[in-house]
Amino acid sequence: MKNFFTIIGGMGTPATESYIRLLNARTPAHRDQDYLNYILVNHATVPDRSTYLMDHSQPNPYPDLLEDIQQQSRLNPAFFVIACNTAHYFYDDLQKATEIPIVHMPRETVKQIKKEFPAAKRIGIIGTPGTTTDGIYDRELIAEGYEVVKPTPEIQDLTSKLIFEDIKAQNKVDAQLFYQILRLMTEERGAQVVILGCTELSYAQEMAHDHSYAVVDSQSVLVDRSIELALKLRK
Repeated sequence: MKNFFTIIGGMGTPATESYIRLLNARTPAHRDQDYLNYILVNHATVPDRSTYLMDHSQPNPYPDLLEDIQQQSRLNPAFFVIACNTAHYFYDDLQKATEIPIVHMPRETVKQIKKEFPAAKRIGIIGTPGTTTDGIYDRELIAEGYEVVKPTPEIQDLTSKLIFEDIKAQNKVDAQLFYQILRLMTEERGAQVVILGCTELSYAQEMAHDHSYAVVDSQSVLVDRSIELALKLRK
């Protein structure tokens, strides 16, 4: 297969399914041959990224991610996408391990804010505890001149419940809990835009999008960038 890209997914699987559904739905296709060429690596057994970032004595996901990048690099994809925000903690080391470009999901997400919400200054970030504490998004936001709005411990606990107890554990979305988190981030924390910085939250957005809160969905942004880059391969 030529002119293809590789998706490093499975973190978690329902969220990766959401990425694939959106990818195929948004691809301008009228016949089989119009869809994109890609390889999906659904590496479900990668150790939990947030657990490791919060406690380095826990299993490290980096060796598994590195193995995926090295194995797939032998097939020479045009580019990689990693369908997990927290995994981008390892982005620099993974990119050093291959000459093939890896799309930086947090960076692309921050770029999207300027397009959708050019007047916004205070940007909220919700995600796993690893993502909200390790600076994955902070660095990108600060570099673009934004004020970073973090969740309170209460909001983080609610977000972790939605991600780990509901979506990852039961593959269900508690829409009211999702809306409560967005309300707290906007009305109490004063975020003008909230980044959905976890693919499980992107899944929640897909399943429970009937709200009026200003959000930028990292996985949705990754889908659009994937399509843009993949269609350029055909020209």
